[in-house]
Amino acid sequence: MRALYIFIICVLLAACSQPQTTQTAAGCLEEAEEALANDSIRLGETLLRKAIRLAEASEDWHTNYIAYQRLAEALSQSNPEEALQLMKKALAIYEQHPDNEQNYVILLDYAGTYAAQAAYANEGTYDEATDYIHRAYDIAEKNQMTDLACQTLTSLANIAWAKEDYRQALDYAHQAESAGSMVNGQQSMDATTDLRQGALQVLARSYLSLNMLDSAETVYRQMEPGDDVHLAYIVQSNLAKIALRRMGAKQVEDSVAEAFEQVEGFYFKALEQKDEYYQETLRQEMENQRLEYRSTMYGRILLIIIIASAIILLVVVLALRYRFRMLRQQQAYEQSKLENELLMKEQEKRRLQQEAEHQKNLLHQANEVVAFLQNFILERTEVLKKLNQGGDSIIYLSTHEWSEIERTLNAIDNNRFANIREQHPDMQENDIHLCILTRLGLSNRTIGNIYCISVSAVQHRKLKLKKEVFGETSPDVTLEQILNSR
Repeated sequence: MRALYIFIICVLLAACSQPQTTQTAAGCLEEAEEALANDSIRLGETLLRKAIRLAEASEDWHTNYIAYQRLAEALSQSNPEEALQLMKKALAIYEQHPDNEQNYVILLDYAGTYAAQAAYANEGTYDEATDYIHRAYDIAEKNQMTDLACQTLTSLANIAWAKEDYRQALDYAHQAESAGSMVNGQQSMDATTDLRQGALQVLARSYLSLNMLDSAETVYRQMEPGDDVHLAYIVQSNLAKIALRRMGAKQVEDSVAEAFEQVEGFYFKALEQKDEYYQETLRQEMENQRLEYRSTMYGRILLIIIIASAIILLVVVLALRYRFRMLRQQQAYEQSKLENELLMKEQEKRRLQQEAEHQKNLLHQANEVVAFLQNFILERTEVLKKLNQGGDSIIYLSTHEWSEIERTLNAIDNNRFANIREQHPDMQENDIHLCILTRLGLSNRTIGNIYCISVSAVQHRKLKLKKEVFGETSPDVTLEQILNSR
């Protein structure tokens, strides 16, 4: 009876137990960045604030100041004052727990940018903004961080333009454009990174403010928007303004400018509607989770009732058997024989079940070994090491390196990409490369560094590849899921 009571308690505890899940600050930060990449601003802000709380509780200082930086970036357009305060907190955390001078330069540049936005909105002084960015530029120049030097010079040019010192803005913009054209210390005429595009924007804007229309037009025509819709809008709208200003059509220029402003308003309204859609989707998912949890609890309660009833019935049966045991002594031999036969069958059944479970465990272990070897091979691949150590810098892969990583993936994925090439012979090499990077699980930011494009451009290319090549139109199916099914 004591063993029976222990068994009852164990069963009840197992039935009532709930799996507990924990979320780390880094994981919450990744979810927030994914939400922001999908233009779900409010959801991203909520997740970033949660990541900050988790990072402070776990003393994960790197994630903490990165989360503050991302939150400031998300709020920079709607509330530059709050964005500036958040960046100051990020700087204070970094200075107490420094880990990477490149991150320090980025934090200083962001702080200066938001300080300039706040000064512009409140018609205040730009001294604080220029102080932050000059500090950032000095560190970048001292450590030969060419890309960050370009970024800080561009920020200085924007501040000078906001102060209506167009000549100084032009000088900073020329320096930024020159720095943006440098790759590993060598001049590159084909540099089209986001940093250089930003330098070209402020350069052209400065020319336009100085009424140097020919120079402004030349710079705008050098810019290559690619899939960046907003950059294309900036280029085309300013080229239209230049053409109208040459004709002296001031009234028409104002009308066109107003029309472009309305178009931009529609664009941001569409982003807001997209954010609302993601919010509604999140709310629906949370409601579904609550319903699923309630259903699970009802099922557990019903299971407990059934188990308790079965146990009570079992106890009653055992008691009756004990009371009438003396009355059934004459049938003891036959009953014992029958029970022995049943016991042998049960033992045989358990033996077969144990063998089946053993085979299942062996198969599971074999699958784990295969998965481990696949990941081990990938991690030891020089190309993957290069991709993982890229950070926010530009990553270049040669044709040999692309071939090497594709051969490795084919070897461990049962010729997945060979099959894709065979099924889609018209696919471009860039599309194959994008599929390879997606299979490796790289972030959109890292892929953007490889292709020298923005995160939104990477998402657009994935969506285009999914629709036009694989014929998948469902928004719920990602490119990763399509590749895993091949």
